Amino acid sequence: MADHHEVEEAQSNTSRHVHRVRANSSIMQMNKILVANRGEIPIRIFRTAHELSLHTVAVYSHEDRLSMHRQKADEAYEIGKRGQYTPVQAYLQIDEIIKIAKEHDVHMIHPGYGFLSENAEFARKVEASGMVFIGPTPEVIDGLGDKVSARTAAIKNNVPVVPGTDGPVDDVKVAQEFVKKHGYPVIIKAAFGGGGRGMRVVREGENITEAFERATSEAKSAFGNGTVFIERFLDKPKHIEVQLLGDNYGNVVHLYERDCSVQRRHQKVVEIAPAKDLPQEVRDNILNDAVRLARSVKYRNAGTAEFLVDQQNRYYFIEINPRIQVEHTITEEITGIDIVAAQIQIAAGASLEQLGLTQDRITTRGYAIQCRITTEDPSKGFQPDTGKIEVYRSAGGNGVRLDGGNGFAGAIITPHYDSMLVKCTCHSSTYEFARRKMLRALIEFRIRGVKTNIPFLCSLLTHDTFIAGNCWTTFIDDTPELFNLMNSQNRAQKLLAYLGDVAVNGSSIKGQIGEPKFKGEIILPTLYDAAGKELDVSQPSQNGFRQILLKDGPEAFAKAIRKYKGTLLMDTTWRDAHQSLLATRVRTTDLVQIAKHTSHAYANAYSIECWGGATFDVAMRFLYEDPWDRLRKLRRLVPNVCFQMLLRGANGVAYSSLPDNAIDHFVKQAKVNGVDIFRVFDALNDVNQLEVGVNAVKKAGGVVEATICYSGDMLNPKKKYNLDYYMNLVDKVVKMGTHILGIKDMAGVLRPAAATKLIGTIRAKYPDLPIHVHTHDSAGTGVASMVACAQAGADAVDSATDSLSGMTSQPSVGAILASLQGTEHDPGLNVEHVRAIDSYWAQLRLLYSCFEANLTGPDPEVYVHEIPGGQLTNLIFQASQLGLGQQWAETKKAYTQANYLLGDLVKVTPTSKVVGDLAQFMVSNKLTPEQVIERAETLDFPGSVLDFLEGLMGQPYGGFPEPLRTRALRDQRKPLSERPGKSLPPVDLTKIKADIEAKYGYATECDVASWTMYPKVFQDYKAFVEKYGDLSVLPTKYFLSKPEIGEEFHVELEKGKTLILKLLAVGPLSEQTGQREVFFEMNGEVRQVTVDDNLAAVENLSRPKADPNDHSHVGAPMSGVVVEVRVKEGTDVKKGDPVAVLSAMKMEMVISAPHSGKVYELQVREGDSLDGQDLVCKIHKA
Repeated sequence: MADHHEVEEAQSNTSRHVHRVRANSSIMQMNKILVANRGEIPIRIFRTAHELSLHTVAVYSHEDRLSMHRQKADEAYEIGKRGQYTPVQAYLQIDEIIKIAKEHDVHMIHPGYGFLSENAEFARKVEASGMVFIGPTPEVIDGLGDKVSARTAAIKNNVPVVPGTDGPVDDVKVAQEFVKKHGYPVIIKAAFGGGGRGMRVVREGENITEAFERATSEAKSAFGNGTVFIERFLDKPKHIEVQLLGDNYGNVVHLYERDCSVQRRHQKVVEIAPAKDLPQEVRDNILNDAVRLARSVKYRNAGTAEFLVDQQNRYYFIEINPRIQVEHTITEEITGIDIVAAQIQIAAGASLEQLGLTQDRITTRGYAIQCRITTEDPSKGFQPDTGKIEVYRSAGGNGVRLDGGNGFAGAIITPHYDSMLVKCTCHSSTYEFARRKMLRALIEFRIRGVKTNIPFLCSLLTHDTFIAGNCWTTFIDDTPELFNLMNSQNRAQKLLAYLGDVAVNGSSIKGQIGEPKFKGEIILPTLYDAAGKELDVSQPSQNGFRQILLKDGPEAFAKAIRKYKGTLLMDTTWRDAHQSLLATRVRTTDLVQIAKHTSHAYANAYSIECWGGATFDVAMRFLYEDPWDRLRKLRRLVPNVCFQMLLRGANGVAYSSLPDNAIDHFVKQAKVNGVDIFRVFDALNDVNQLEVGVNAVKKAGGVVEATICYSGDMLNPKKKYNLDYYMNLVDKVVKMGTHILGIKDMAGVLRPAAATKLIGTIRAKYPDLPIHVHTHDSAGTGVASMVACAQAGADAVDSATDSLSGMTSQPSVGAILASLQGTEHDPGLNVEHVRAIDSYWAQLRLLYSCFEANLTGPDPEVYVHEIPGGQLTNLIFQASQLGLGQQWAETKKAYTQANYLLGDLVKVTPTSKVVGDLAQFMVSNKLTPEQVIERAETLDFPGSVLDFLEGLMGQPYGGFPEPLRTRALRDQRKPLSERPGKSLPPVDLTKIKADIEAKYGYATECDVASWTMYPKVFQDYKAFVEKYGDLSVLPTKYFLSKPEIGEEFHVELEKGKTLILKLLAVGPLSEQTGQREVFFEMNGEVRQVTVDDNLAAVENLSRPKADPNDHSHVGAPMSGVVVEVRVKEGTDVKKGDPVAVLSAMKMEMVISAPHSGKVYELQVREGDSLDGQDLVCKIHKA
């Protein structure tokens, strides 16, 4: 108890000290003031009241119990009891507020603006209770609060008014007659109240009756009185208002005018004082009329006379607002007069003369602009936003004034009240300086957690019309370009949201198992020249074959490659190597780190394969990176070595054919952004498909490397892919026109003897044709095969850095260099430099160890199953995701069976995916090849299999497999007999760009290209970036795993902008929300983010299984996620109609109705995760 009394005594002493300090400057006898309002205006009034030595009292609703205005007052009391009033009604309780004031010995009540500020009954009851009402007399409020009465007073005093009804209108017939007499447009206004409510503009051709009814209804709802009046509507007028002050002795002065023309739906957004470019004569007349009108009605205290000024500078009185205005701050700034202080002192009995406020003493200095910063989303029609303010950093400095309410970190923005967060007022010597100062101040704000209108305000302040000061009242509505917003990137908070999610839930990157084995700092290598001197790698090398290409073009480049005596190497480390071993998961930041070093070490390389193929969609799909950004960054850092990409012929980098113009557009963007050599292939060696890609590269000016795909064993007389087959293809490719011939051995089945024969035969027939051979080392014979190719006449072969070579990757660069060193085929690379580069990749592989496929050595069985190296690791990963990880041996066996079921395909993406999807489908459903053929009419095959059988991937050598094709397509798809892209209509690239701009605010040609290839993947990527920002700047160890508590780390957002971060704590689980608060320190400031705990949200949902013996049951053919449901309960379906679409990794399949009937007991929704044979629905036979 002693401690409690000590605290109370300390608080009492502090309070007495504060009042003693204030009393030293006391100029009034009254000493206690209550403000019957909320938000920023009570705080504004409290500040002045404290300067006047007054004790302050706040009132608040239950919903406002955490609001700042309650804390800024000396005393604060809740209005009523919890639940007694709605949040808004609480501030309208006249008797309750007066009761609080009397109980706590209040002498004065200030109403602020809004709520009860224009309520004469409130003013009357305050005065009747023996307290002072800070505002006009009740009679004046009655007289001027009614706009019709104010209009009558104006006419009586010869103040110009807009033609309108003589009195209040409550009959629609009067409105109709007025329109007949005065014409359109007209405006219907509520006679009581303001704020834009109860207003309707009616133009020629619109329904006056409907508008009248809506306006009266809205007025009655907002103000309790549905009376309206009607007047002529002025097009593009300025809204000019005059600030007035009157005392109790008949004296009235003006504090000059404000331009409040920038409005939205009759609510002011930006205000300026004084009005810019208003003719002096017009200004003087408006000011004099305002003062004369106020004197005539015996106006007391602060008020505002409002006028409209038309395009001819004719002005019309519209109303007097008998209260302080939101925008009074700009008048205070240009006059130096504290209007609130004047209000209080006038109410206490002071005269204007006593306050030194005679008209001759009131002058203006400079210009002031006020912006109302609100929690509204301009991109969604200014929809109010709610939530918790996570970050609040305000503006400041010379000439910047802030009047705020709930603007602080941790504040909860509710939907109950006005959305204004803070008023920002800037003052300077000229209008232009004030505008620039305001723009600077707005940009300084950092508000996170809720949307604000700051981007819109910035757009407004930089518009030519605003700069000129020529805005009108409907300027915002008339100027749609104002909504071309540049939103704040909010990079830091988004980054923290991702880090918080990783801290709570762990990494969500698909394919990741566990955490990296190595989390230390990766050491960059040092390169030395022949004399042992350290090379300067701060700048990239400028030497390389690319210089020939840039100077003399593709033909000269091809001749230089053919002329070179040795066998050049293409390094695949940046694409196919990590695709094959690490599921294509290496991030851009880790490639960038070693890029300049690579430009020196591999200066004599044929090319670096760094883009295209699976890396394109995986960058967006799993790494949340822009593949185009990767290409541009690497291009800048490696200007000397040619970049090569993988182009899937008529598919681009997609998995099925696209319209020809989509391929042309994509290739053009790839060339412009940095690709030099396009290795163009078709998975079926369909020359018609291949030619689409080749022609696109020619149009773009790239190096064409038309490629034939190698499959099986060429030396086996039983295989249909023999030497004659390949030479026939080569002849067609040469005839088509190519700079370089590519041989693509994706499965790594090109044996040394076959390599010698194939390359030797091509070289003999085409001695001037450069040849490049791509392979995988799956069987362990890759080095031998590449050496054989070199000896047979190949100009370039593939290799990968030693630490990412072998098995499903490419042969070791070190092994190939050692094998060719000292021979005429030496690639001309510095072995020491290559080894130094590999030291980097040795460390990096440990960082990406969580994506390893755990292959332990070469697999000569590839000669049997022929699974491409690039697909093998992905297939293992997909199998585990589909619950088939324990049946890997069966999957490999099924792959061989699926290949022959499909007609023994050339297995390269996307046909390799077709074979893999069918294999997993067979294992998942325990199907033999014979059962697949027998039951083909009833099976729901993966979408890729149906696409192939339809002919969407081209025409296979030897034709399609029958009867499988006919049975599987079931008349649901029409089989194609020609190139699929030939019949596809051109993509509307202009529309796609417009759609992207409409959805995301901007669009580049690269965005258009991404959309045409992968529309859904692109949209998912954009949604992820919108939530978490650009994560490419985040070091990989923090991308994949959470930092330790207390560990400090740095993230460079851009040059010169670095975040210093530290994870402080992960809060406890909230049982109500299933969320956790995660606390960080960012640049020394504590930040917190709220994260859903996925484990807490998991439901143990047991799904019923489909009974194979019940023909009404429709089951999931395999594990996956439901991406689309095509039916509802009671839907009538025919046999083969789609029921739902299931997605498993990159495999998508349609679940179709096994027979005609009616759907019932639908068990799934979009987003549900299903296991194989889970019940989807039941279909009663018709």
